[in-house]
Amino acid sequence: MSGRTHLPSGLVTFLFTDIEGSTRLAQMLGAGYRPVLHEHREVIRRALSKADGVELFTEGDSLFVAFPDAARALAACAEAQRALATHDWPSPDARPKVRMGLHTGFAEPYGGEYTSPEVHRAARVAAAAHGGQVLCSAATAAHVGLSSSAAPVDPTDPGLENGPLGDGAWLLDLGLHRLRGFDGFERIFQLVAPGLDRQFPRPRTIDAPAHNLPVQTTRFIGRAAERAAVRDLIQRHRLVTVVGAGGAGKTRVAVEAAGEIVERFRDGVWFADLSAVATADLVDVSVAAALGLRPEPGRAVVQTIADHVRGRRLLVLLDTSDAQLSAARRLVARLLSAGPEIYVLATSREPLGLAGEVVWRIPPLSVEAASGGGFSDAVALLVDRASAARGGRPVEPGDIAHLTRVAKSLEGLPLALELAAARLRLLSVPQLADRIGDVLGTLDAGSPAAFDEASDRHRTMQAAVGWSYRTLDARSARLLRWLSVFASPVDLPAIEWLHDGDPLDPLATLVDKSLLQAEAGATSATYRMLDPIRAFAARQLLEAGEEESARERHVAWCLQAAHDAYLDHEGRPVTLSLYTLDPLADELRAALHWTVTRGSARQGLALAGSLDQWWRERGLVREGRMWLFRLYERISATGEPVPDAELAAAYHMHSLHAGADGETVEELRFSQRAESAARRAGDPGLIARILSARGAPLLEMGRTDEAERLTRDVIGWSDEQGVAGEALSAVFALAQLLWRRGALDEAADLLASARPLENSRPLERGRRTVDMLLGMVALARGDLVAAHDHLIVALRSRMTHGFHLRVCETLNAVAVRCALAEDLPTAARLFGAAQSARIRLRCSIGAFGVFWTEQQAQLRRSMGDTAFDTAYAAGGALSLEESVALALTIEHPDLMAGSIRFSTVE
Repeated sequence: MSGRTHLPSGLVTFLFTDIEGSTRLAQMLGAGYRPVLHEHREVIRRALSKADGVELFTEGDSLFVAFPDAARALAACAEAQRALATHDWPSPDARPKVRMGLHTGFAEPYGGEYTSPEVHRAARVAAAAHGGQVLCSAATAAHVGLSSSAAPVDPTDPGLENGPLGDGAWLLDLGLHRLRGFDGFERIFQLVAPGLDRQFPRPRTIDAPAHNLPVQTTRFIGRAAERAAVRDLIQRHRLVTVVGAGGAGKTRVAVEAAGEIVERFRDGVWFADLSAVATADLVDVSVAAALGLRPEPGRAVVQTIADHVRGRRLLVLLDTSDAQLSAARRLVARLLSAGPEIYVLATSREPLGLAGEVVWRIPPLSVEAASGGGFSDAVALLVDRASAARGGRPVEPGDIAHLTRVAKSLEGLPLALELAAARLRLLSVPQLADRIGDVLGTLDAGSPAAFDEASDRHRTMQAAVGWSYRTLDARSARLLRWLSVFASPVDLPAIEWLHDGDPLDPLATLVDKSLLQAEAGATSATYRMLDPIRAFAARQLLEAGEEESARERHVAWCLQAAHDAYLDHEGRPVTLSLYTLDPLADELRAALHWTVTRGSARQGLALAGSLDQWWRERGLVREGRMWLFRLYERISATGEPVPDAELAAAYHMHSLHAGADGETVEELRFSQRAESAARRAGDPGLIARILSARGAPLLEMGRTDEAERLTRDVIGWSDEQGVAGEALSAVFALAQLLWRRGALDEAADLLASARPLENSRPLERGRRTVDMLLGMVALARGDLVAAHDHLIVALRSRMTHGFHLRVCETLNAVAVRCALAEDLPTAARLFGAAQSARIRLRCSIGAFGVFWTEQQAQLRRSMGDTAFDTAYAAGGALSLEESVALALTIEHPDLMAGSIRFSTVE
């Protein structure tokens, strides 16, 4: 290229080049990077010098060149890219991938350099390119005879040979893009010419279409053909399912392919992960959340989704569909029927089985060397991950043959390759290669002839995990087996409970070998086992004859953990917070499963009792009853003796759950069973607790006289027996009855006498039922100040301690308080919020349901249908936390204009 003394002026075409991934290339090549960098510069300079390019500066891997002619500059860039592609580099992986960007504008040199903003625009165009790609601005395209309004180019036109760019080259319009640091949009063109790659991801500009695809933390290696196949299929078919074994790389390929076609979906690409969805009815909710939608009161979530996507063009990536296959199948069918431009890309271990579905089975990574002499995809993945596992040190050339042996032994399965690479923290590459064949050969996953295709995939995964397992010492292997009984991440104290002796050494081994994942928390670390590894470890636990011992110890840990949830750090009872049970719920369910199948049903009843209020307040009473029915069957089948007091407690819990689910007949039936068992046990407190809970269902059934007689009798009898605190439910039922009758003074006196009892009971006081009912009494009296004070206290306490079902009840009461204060919009919003939360929790309308309905009807008449519906819907869109926050912002009546507190006293 010519020297800087001959800088072009006027219309100047500026070119910037750099190496894509230069840092990674330098790390990989080490000392060999400098000769490659020098050669790359010389190759580019030779090509650009033919077009009279003037090199202004060279910095690192970047070149800045000015040209007097745009067409010649583009032709020189094509020549440079071809020269780079055909140059004899030290190895195929050492070839630098250079990106180039050009822009043409008016500029005058001054002092041997340019200060024009056109220089910066050219730099931004180059930054948008990918390695091997040449981009130019619309101004450059115009100066070679292609304006932004020109007709599309036909690449088969023989006239291209003699066109402005010559040699069959032409410019592909990539559309309008925003360049960083510049206002407005710039039309970007890609140079297409013989010998140059044509397929690239979208330009790296700042106007990427909407999507929520997960950000990957590791490099995507290989899979070019697979990625292209999925990309092509989803552009030609509306439902494509990527099917393969666990650990085969389905999710990663699907995400990468979807990321390359984001711009083809004007309304975005939306990723929904179903792997953590616990129940089928949450599939719709999970997908709705991915689309930015919330459940609407009184409306199926799937209908909300269908209405949202109708008339749009978007792609839904449904990951791990097999976690809830039936529900996923129903949702996909509904999505596809909602509009002709809705596309679904699913990943699953088995097809969805829907009409029009294209099933694409993902192959393992290629283990054969590439046709050009480069690494196979499997070896390339091992090389990349091995370097990371060894602190970024490049793999030695002599190790490649050993890594190839490892890749072939593991059949190119991505998860197995990742685990193998992690072992290089402990083993040398030759040691890894020497061990791999023996371990896989000794792993007994069953006779190949006895497995169908799905089992073969599982067997391959077993081989991958089994290899890691066989490298463990005895203590580490035992810890892995025993940890498989935990259903969720666990902390160190839980592991210490399960493990004999100090677990730190074997725990560190499991973390190092990637069989456990250490996750740092705010106060302590937790340890997570991936599901495929847990399944393998559980099988090993069974084969080792240790399952019963490990499961029984896990049950004991769960009982202790549930017991500790009701105590402070010094072992004293504390106000029950259901939030302490949230992280234990999955563990307690896992322990329950053991007790209803092979364990002790008596222990199962104790576990169920620890979840009693959690089930009720989380809208899971049907789940609670299901476990209880299974425990009854287990007791009947085994004849295991259970003390009458424990049976009575279980029947009483069952009665409460049936009542919360609106099953009044079942509620009374189990209440009677509980009473019989409690009387056999001779426990006055238990008898009082059971009988006092019978008042509420009688009241709901309209048997008012019977309810009053029973509650008064139970209150009096429990006081005589010295167990007055156990009759609180009777007190609350009687107070509701008096409230309905209008005997407000008697109700208030009754509740005032119950406050000390409630405050003395850790299981009761967080619910603040006394304040809730006193608030209702105050509302009936029209005393807004007292109503506000009581209801806000109840609301704060219930939300603070996780009593979500009772929060819904309190929100309704606060809504009535707002209506009485003539704050009608807030009242309607709170009614909508309470109703939406109640639907999510799948609970009955409760003791005050008729009253809430009457108040809403009156509010609708006062506001008018349109205003009421608008505010009600706005409240329904709020989360429970947002609803409570809204209620807590309501101004105290004493602070409102006209309050007697601030009026003038004469």
